[in-house]
Amino acid sequence: MSKSIRPDSPNIRSLNTVDFFKNFFTKHEGSSFKKELRNMLGYKPGNVSLYKTALTHRSVREGADENNERLEYLGDAVLSALIADYLFKRYPYKEEGFLTEMRSKMVNRQQLNEIALRMGLKKVTLFNKMDGSLKVSQIFGNTLEALVGAIYLDLGYKKTAKWVLDYIILPHMFMDDLEMLEINHKNKLYGWANKNGRVLEFETLNERLENGRRLFTVAAVLDGKNIAEGRAFNKKDASQIAAQVAVEKLGIVNADSAGDGGDERIAAN
Repeated sequence: MSKSIRPDSPNIRSLNTVDFFKNFFTKHEGSSFKKELRNMLGYKPGNVSLYKTALTHRSVREGADENNERLEYLGDAVLSALIADYLFKRYPYKEEGFLTEMRSKMVNRQQLNEIALRMGLKKVTLFNKMDGSLKVSQIFGNTLEALVGAIYLDLGYKKTAKWVLDYIILPHMFMDDLEMLEINHKNKLYGWANKNGRVLEFETLNERLENGRRLFTVAAVLDGKNIAEGRAFNKKDASQIAAQVAVEKLGIVNADSAGDGGDERIAAN
């Protein structure tokens, strides 16, 4: 009598993992990938291998020449320069401080991640879907920057500038809304706490390794009570996430806000 194998046994899980990655790495080889890429970019790419690298996360390729981290570094600089140029021309009478703040809002990691998702980058990006820690990171915003780096190397600066304008800035970045956007939630929360005589602190609750990367959990502590937590791969981002959650819970609009029943909601949790 043959021995049955449970579906959740280690052998089956191992085979499923092998099959997963076998299919995973053939994704970028077929004509469907090239078609999706062409539809997303709006043109037929010249050096396809550049784009394959731009769309490959470190969680599936460790080699520096195989994943998108180098292209992300390049794309970050190119995108920042292009947005600085756009803002300089759009706001001829605004001072440096305003331009710097607007650029920060436009290249904010969360903003870029949301744009990347709307563009459909998640469908063509290779990343380890079994890595739960990636759910709290902004890998698609990073991938978008890597894609800009690939476009720059493939098409040059002028064509990249036009692509960024046509495919990122105009359809996804609404300048009037961004002018009003407050992205530094820690500053907003500190301002509210000072105005209302509250004691606010940020405490690191946990720090652990997840797949070779340090994952931090930071709490926003108001008058000695933990009111919100955030997780990210650096303390700065984790504290911003915690502050954002706290601002939303407290119903804070600005420093003068009394809060919209937030204390009651927190007490009830």
